[in-house]
Amino acid sequence: MMLKKSNGISKELIEWRRDFHMYPELGFDVHRTAARVGDTLEKMGYRVTRGVGKTGVVGEIGEGSPVVAIRADMDALPIHESNETEYVSKNPGKMHACGHDSHTAMALGTALLLTKEQFHGRVRFFFQPSEEIGDAEGKSGAQRMVEDGCMNGVDWVIAQHVDPQVAVGTISIGAGPASGGVDDWFGIVRGIGGHGAHPDKTVDPIYISAHVIFALNAIISRRLDPFSPAVVSIGSISGGFTENVIPETVKISGTLRFMEPAVQKQIHTEIRRAFEVTKTLGGDYELKFEIGCPPMINNGNVSDVITQVGVDLLGRQGVTLPENSLGAEDFGSFMEHAPGAMFTLGTRIEDGTERLLHHPRFDIDERALPIGTAILVETTLRLLGSCL
Repeated sequence: MMLKKSNGISKELIEWRRDFHMYPELGFDVHRTAARVGDTLEKMGYRVTRGVGKTGVVGEIGEGSPVVAIRADMDALPIHESNETEYVSKNPGKMHACGHDSHTAMALGTALLLTKEQFHGRVRFFFQPSEEIGDAEGKSGAQRMVEDGCMNGVDWVIAQHVDPQVAVGTISIGAGPASGGVDDWFGIVRGIGGHGAHPDKTVDPIYISAHVIFALNAIISRRLDPFSPAVVSIGSISGGFTENVIPETVKISGTLRFMEPAVQKQIHTEIRRAFEVTKTLGGDYELKFEIGCPPMINNGNVSDVITQVGVDLLGRQGVTLPENSLGAEDFGSFMEHAPGAMFTLGTRIEDGTERLLHHPRFDIDERALPIGTAILVETTLRLLGSCL
């Protein structure tokens, strides 16, 4: 049974995960992690290509077709860890607070177990940098790896993500929308500055910005179809430098989320319309969009395979449907090129403390590592048509 085989490498899984956790790296600057991953894959007998998508690693085994791809992200977050474990981050201000250390460890475990299996076709691993942030052009690690050809010839692509709010022994998987597409927007409201005692001689960009904010917050409730999932959020407002001077400009920036391309286009139009208010009130504006990642839409057939694997390994009670979310995940960039699916893996620590994603106290119950590994291995074998 695959779960038994996976439990047999628990020591390696924990050692890998803790090593990556102690030395977190950000964005595309994942050189130590990528080197460790590449060296480990080569020792297993994989054909390894480094520097894919700037600092990503691709490992492949097998011959011919079909091809199953497995993705793991390697980057951490700019968070100072507040845990007191023996494997606490040794890089101040950096922390694996989203579980990418465990994703990488489980992918390596999957690679190890697959070297001991017989199958037709190839398995290709993507160890991806920069899932959390984009580069200077706003492109994430997934997009950069796709540009470098990692998806060429791939028939299916799968991945997982830890969920610290769900019990160990449980996975969540469903067909259809699994996370939202994401773009960021950056606006500048322009006015005419002057003395705070003489606002009549100015065009106050702070006053104008208040009207822009009202218009932005009305987009979802008044301009979009209420049955179309979407979000427009303001994340940053800055303007002025002292209490008695009306500034020249106010900067407003935020994010938008969507599930459908038509909704994405409409939100862009509505955000521009909101900033047009500045002209009515005597000011002006600049606005730019940074196009992010597409929505992640789980393929029905691949989701069905993962679901059945979960039932076979964990029992019917161990497989649940995911909650709807517009959280962003750049795995959708891979699924634009081949059908695929991502499942979430329960990793909750039962100590009464919430270990939320992107939190300084985030951590996982490491008993989940063999479970996630087994699901990946068994799903891969079934997609390849293995009769083990």
